[in-house]
Amino acid sequence: MAYIKIHQERVQDAEALAAICPFKAIEIQDGKLSINAGCRLCRLCLKKGNGVFELIEDDDAPQVDKSAWRGIAVVAEVNEGHIHPVTFELLGKARELANKIKHPVYCVLGGDNVAHLAQELLEYGADEVFLYEHQELKHFRAEPYTAMLEDFIKAIKPSVVLVGGTITGRSLAPRTAARFHTGLTADCTVLDISDSTDLDQIRPAYGGNIMAHIRTPKHRPQFATVRYKIFPIPQKCTPNGKVTRRTLTKDALATAIEILSVTPKAKESGIEDAEVIIAGGRGLKKPEDLAMLQELAELLNGRVASSRALVEAGWTDPKQQIGLSGRTVKPKLLITCGISGAIQFVAGMSGSEQIIAINTDPNAPIFKVAHVAITGDLYQIIPQLIEGIKARKATI
Repeated sequence: MAYIKIHQERVQDAEALAAICPFKAIEIQDGKLSINAGCRLCRLCLKKGNGVFELIEDDDAPQVDKSAWRGIAVVAEVNEGHIHPVTFELLGKARELANKIKHPVYCVLGGDNVAHLAQELLEYGADEVFLYEHQELKHFRAEPYTAMLEDFIKAIKPSVVLVGGTITGRSLAPRTAARFHTGLTADCTVLDISDSTDLDQIRPAYGGNIMAHIRTPKHRPQFATVRYKIFPIPQKCTPNGKVTRRTLTKDALATAIEILSVTPKAKESGIEDAEVIIAGGRGLKKPEDLAMLQELAELLNGRVASSRALVEAGWTDPKQQIGLSGRTVKPKLLITCGISGAIQFVAGMSGSEQIIAINTDPNAPIFKVAHVAITGDLYQIIPQLIEGIKARKATI
């Protein structure tokens, strides 16, 4: 593992050097500089430290035999007897990655009486589905599901494991990654792979202010979680794969968690299900102006959404927020009103089929992803749009 070495003999102004680190990881102890556990290896001290700091790569660390790890694996998630759509999205991305390095695509399916679902996974591109059927897997519980995924990885040794960024996936992925002492990148928005089978994992970081590019070159498998509606669902194909059954021991399935009853949550139609979304941002002057967006949304049979700024201001409900800290949407039409287009927001809506952006700033980042860019005042444009739609409907 890499670390920062301090050349104490080169230190002239210890306090100035300590102030370089934004994470307060450089400390002065007994008159000498030291690096504490807060170090993020951001390398800012290397750039501004006048040669005092040096990055040391630990070449003595054991190197993984990458040739022993082969395949892109997707963990299937089953909800109420149906496969969660994020599984199909991940199978499409897995096939894309696997084709680049000529690896197979695996899928891990666990549950009780779920064998009939394996065929659907094959139709979405899996070369082999590993089926675990146990009554103990009927409902998700962390211990047995982690044991299932651990058993699969030890037996098959996939290079990459993709998990849906759902409540279930966010519990399963880190537990399993920890058992293999490997890394996990959560909420990836871009995935690619190199000829060396190193997975390029890209996600927004620091509140969406930067895009972090992460690799795990010395460990296998490589874990990543991806939210629903980040990648497109592929077209079904003629299945050519096979189903392989595996079993777990009673000890592996043991858990202290007992499910006494299950009460289904009432299904709600949120912004992620809307085909038309009208989204407002900082360009709105007061909360009452949301009524204007609501009127437009109703005319288009759509829903009103917002950026994080309006949620933090208390103007909209958190369920209406678009972005990685909110909801990921992929409507047929998205109209953004007074939204600048921060990375965190764009990552949650860039898959929309048609994006119309309205902003007074001609250099707003949102225009880089918009299909139609309108530079102007939303207080002039939206009323005209509303009147135009009403007039058009009156003639029909």
